[in-house]
Amino acid sequence: MADDAVGRRLDRPGESDPGRGRRLGVDVGSVRVGIALSDPDPILASPLVTLTRDATGDKDVDQLVELVTEHDVVEVVVGLPRTLKDRHGPAAEAALDYADKVAARIAPVPVRLADERLTTVTASRMLSQRGVKGRKLRAVVDQAAAVEILQAWIDAVAAHRARKGDT
Repeated sequence: MADDAVGRRLDRPGESDPGRGRRLGVDVGSVRVGIALSDPDPILASPLVTLTRDATGDKDVDQLVELVTEHDVVEVVVGLPRTLKDRHGPAAEAALDYADKVAARIAPVPVRLADERLTTVTASRMLSQRGVKGRKLRAVVDQAAAVEILQAWIDAVAAHRARKGDT
């Protein structure tokens, strides 16, 4: 897949917005999947859980599907890791594959792809500044990255609505 093809897969916040309801933010890693959940309005993203990645058996996808149902989620936002040069690599391909698996299982709930450059770095730095280190950091950094992904999406949707006068 060419870099521009991945670029076209990025969704634009505010387009086809499902309106009020909870959203899930997803940070896909090779070992863990961080999950964040918004309030129903949606204004604020909060950490929810870290799932253990199961690339062969998809138990993590099963768990994510259960979370969508349990929390009446109206939209799932999966972070798409891009390089600073706006390219993609194996991590982006893994996120795309993951998003496709989830989308197939939760339709008609939309799965969006959002640019997540540096979210894990930002989350790690913020947690370190708060004194979270070592094993504890690894346990929650994916959730914090998912919060960053989801909050950026929520804020961008709010900005889109404000520009259109739909506050």
